[in-house]
Amino acid sequence: MRRLPVYLLLDTSGSMSGEPIEAVKNGVQLLVSTLRQDPYALETAYLSVLTFDSSARQAVPLTELVSFQPPVLKASGTTALGEVLALLADCIEREVARTTAETKGDWKPLVFIMTDGAPTDDWRQGLDRLKQARVGILVACAAGQGADTEILKQITETVVRLDTADASTIAAFFKWVSASVATGSQKVDQGQKEVDGLADLPPPPPEVNLVL
Repeated sequence: MRRLPVYLLLDTSGSMSGEPIEAVKNGVQLLVSTLRQDPYALETAYLSVLTFDSSARQAVPLTELVSFQPPVLKASGTTALGEVLALLADCIEREVARTTAETKGDWKPLVFIMTDGAPTDDWRQGLDRLKQARVGILVACAAGQGADTEILKQITETVVRLDTADASTIAAFFKWVSASVATGSQKVDQGQKEVDGLADLPPPPPEVNLVL
């Protein structure tokens, strides 16, 4: 079976304390419970969570939805965005099966980054490492006015902004991520095509604004 890997990169720096980090926890729960009700996602989508504050870590390795346990998320420290990009590249290299002459590997991963601030490390070094990995689509979400969309635009051409980092707005983002994973799962299952761009995802809700 060809898996559709989904990586969530979540900012857990100190500025996410309080309502934002609680909203992210609820968002991950919502994402998993929603996708478990989708037969296409349940069959093909595998989920991993990477967090980044003063350092980056893989909180949950790539796991099938039925076995996925949401991680404990706490907010503290700075914003090591470059480190998490490099870690993502390592995870993809280790966890995502590549196509060979004999067998077809996994589908290209869907990656969603959420951050509310600016990187405090060398993000370009992490980006250089990520460029060596095989990614289907990478969506960067700037949560609130403190996030630096100019840097995010240099990481990916698909950047969205939430005007606020409150519970209802972050919930809207995770609903859209759920819908995107569900749509991607159906696309690869029925169409046998990679998910390569924003046009392959459902339109974002009013709370999620595209940054052009």
